[in-house]
Amino acid sequence: MHPAPSVILFTTLSGLGFGLLFWLGIGEPETTGGAAFVFYLVAYAMAVGGLLASTYHLGNRKNALKAFSQWRTSWLSREAWASVAALTFMGLVGFFAVFFSIRLPLLGWIGAAACLATVFTTSMIYAQLQTIPRWNSWITPTHLLSLSLAGGALLAGQIEAATGLLIIAGLVQLAAWGLGDRQFARAGHSLASATGLGEPGRVRAFEPPHTGSNFLLDEMVHVVGRKHAMKLRVIAFMFAFALPLLLIAAFHVGHALAGIAVLSHLAGVLVSRWLFFSEAEHVVGLYYGKR
Repeated sequence: MHPAPSVILFTTLSGLGFGLLFWLGIGEPETTGGAAFVFYLVAYAMAVGGLLASTYHLGNRKNALKAFSQWRTSWLSREAWASVAALTFMGLVGFFAVFFSIRLPLLGWIGAAACLATVFTTSMIYAQLQTIPRWNSWITPTHLLSLSLAGGALLAGQIEAATGLLIIAGLVQLAAWGLGDRQFARAGHSLASATGLGEPGRVRAFEPPHTGSNFLLDEMVHVVGRKHAMKLRVIAFMFAFALPLLLIAAFHVGHALAGIAVLSHLAGVLVSRWLFFSEAEHVVGLYYGKR
């Protein structure tokens, strides 16, 4: 699919923001006052900034409000409600922590659960799509949740937890790439199945459906070369997982090195998320000879 910058920023920033809010919700770190203000400012800037970025992919941004009306059937609507719940609960927790130095552990755990629910509902927007076999798998929610928890732990300064979670997230990332590469073929999609012509002979397109571009080609069909994809995967893995782990393991992590580890992770996740969208093969590409 076309890797729209707004959706890449949305999934990356909101995942990290809600991941940090999760750790703050369970009391890791247990901060109040000015320190808590900084943590909550960073978390809300990422979470809310990511959610706002997602609206730039809409033709009419006022339609974003309609997302709240279809919660019975739409994962997008469930994501909207989950994000509002998470931001509300964690806003109360943060308000009392910053201004009154009071911790609300029960409300914090509820807010933390809502943060995970938000990331999960975001992942299910993509995982439910049978027309994109690469996403239509259990690995998609596992991938997004592991990245959110690992990145949140890194931002929260939870070094021991971040070390283990970065290793897990890295392994999940490798699994997502490996499984994703085989999903389209495993789903059995072909030009024969797309046209319903079946088995009489080998089905091939006589000519393209039309000569010009259209919305489907612009949004649903994006081809990235295998050689370029492999290079970008190496870059994403090195920056998102390997370099932060190296900084954590090899050095005493002070503020400067922790900042470098966070920036490296963010850069790697951005590259990984670009690949997440650009390598997603929509079955409509079969009609255009792109699959």
